Amino acid sequence: MWSLRRKPKPTLERTTERELIGLANAGSGDAFGEIMRRNNQRLFRAARGIIGTDWEAEEVVQDAYVRAFRALGTFRQEAALGTWLTRIVINEAQGRLRGRRETLPLTDLDDTAMADIIQFPGATPTSDPERQAALSEIRILLESAIDELPPSFRAVFILRQVEGLSTEETARALSIETETVKTRLHRARTRLQRALQDQLAPALKDTFPFDGERCRRLTRTVLHRLGLSPEL
Repeated sequence: MWSLRRKPKPTLERTTERELIGLANAGSGDAFGEIMRRNNQRLFRAARGIIGTDWEAEEVVQDAYVRAFRALGTFRQEAALGTWLTRIVINEAQGRLRGRRETLPLTDLDDTAMADIIQFPGATPTSDPERQAALSEIRILLESAIDELPPSFRAVFILRQVEGLSTEETARALSIETETVKTRLHRARTRLQRALQDQLAPALKDTFPFDGERCRRLTRTVLHRLGLSPEL
């Protein structure tokens, strides 16, 4: 007797980009979904870096996807699909900025000596709730400081430092010169360093605390080793 159970839906995770594009052009909703799954984070970050707010960045990505998918048949595959989609997202975000008559100032900073590179390590899995909470607070501080950057600096910083694009890839995505990418990244890092120093300075006095139960436990242990009875 034939089994009435449905066969599991084939996964597209290992499908090549070229195959995905072919499936999408044939009208496969699953292929479109897989394309979005692979590119959502990069595209959101690219839009967020330019537009400055989460909700509008999501709208930009949605609009860009619709535009891109409608024109997918014209994509020549001379570059990676993610690069093509990123360019469309950036165009969409910049168009919105122009619609709001926003300007992207570049002359408000004097040239300074190269700042020390700020290290932004990737997330490390940990089961320590306190460490997780601390990392979340640091992430909130970073996001707030990045949001305060001028839009042109923020876009370069997110593409280069957060998303990991090369200088050349970032220049192509933003239609600027590679030297401009380097200059904006340097100035973005300098601004972030100053902002984070200002925000973290008050907390330095409270670092490495040793009070509460930790203090009482140490005291009890020492008294016990001395043969004394703790009264704590």
